[in-house]
Amino acid sequence: MTNDAAKPVVEVKNLTCGYGEEVVLKEVSFAVPAREVLFVIGGSGCGKSTLLRCLIGLLKPAHGDIAYFGRSFTAADTEQRREILSGFGVLYQNNALWSSMTLAENIALPLEEHTALSRAERAEIVALKLTEVGLAGSEDRYPAELSGGMQKRAALARALALDPALVFLDEPSEGLDPIISREMDELILQVRENFGTTMVIVSHQISSIFHLADRVLMLDHETKGIIADGKPAELAATSTDPRVRDFLNPGNDLPKRPAGPTAGGGKRVTP
Repeated sequence: MTNDAAKPVVEVKNLTCGYGEEVVLKEVSFAVPAREVLFVIGGSGCGKSTLLRCLIGLLKPAHGDIAYFGRSFTAADTEQRREILSGFGVLYQNNALWSSMTLAENIALPLEEHTALSRAERAEIVALKLTEVGLAGSEDRYPAELSGGMQKRAALARALALDPALVFLDEPSEGLDPIISREMDELILQVRENFGTTMVIVSHQISSIFHLADRVLMLDHETKGIIADGKPAELAATSTDPRVRDFLNPGNDLPKRPAGPTAGGGKRVTP
């Protein structure tokens, strides 16, 4: 038990994956310790989504191994994979909420699939998860009745339904305005602080990367692998790779605005 607790939450070794003959990622290796918020970043076509699909079991790797809490996911049989899958949650980019189901029914799905809880017990957990994401009392609402930010919160509630130690989030701030995006960031931090959840986040949102990430992995489509691994602020300041500097310091090459008064007295309004 002690040895298992010391193992990384996620351990990827020599992972190669792609589609048919096309190799997208080659010989990728990294580990994620407990409670870390890891961002997977990079330009379009670098393999972020492909890596996530491999990690959550939607795409079979061509080579290599993925392990969770010291247990190989890649080599597991069907029953073992089902057990491992119940140990992590996923927030999909498009939320993947069933439009014909209420929020209560959407969030209860993982509980129905992976537990033997009674209807009343499931309802209690659903109410708790909605409260945790700021949607208390919304059990009977349908996804179409919610704003984009509220749909993201509902999708996060479903990802947290089984109290997973690990959550994958695919572009959690995609399509949200800056204020709602910041609120989503704060909610993610709150979940990590309250429950010690380890998080792997795929995102290109620079503000979220610097606000949330303990560490980033930057992928590159030419090398088909990791070209940077570290704290975002340190990489932005010290990396000698122009691809890394340009990604983490967007706008550096834009013409400087002339000096002058700033609207609102230059004060930053924090949502």
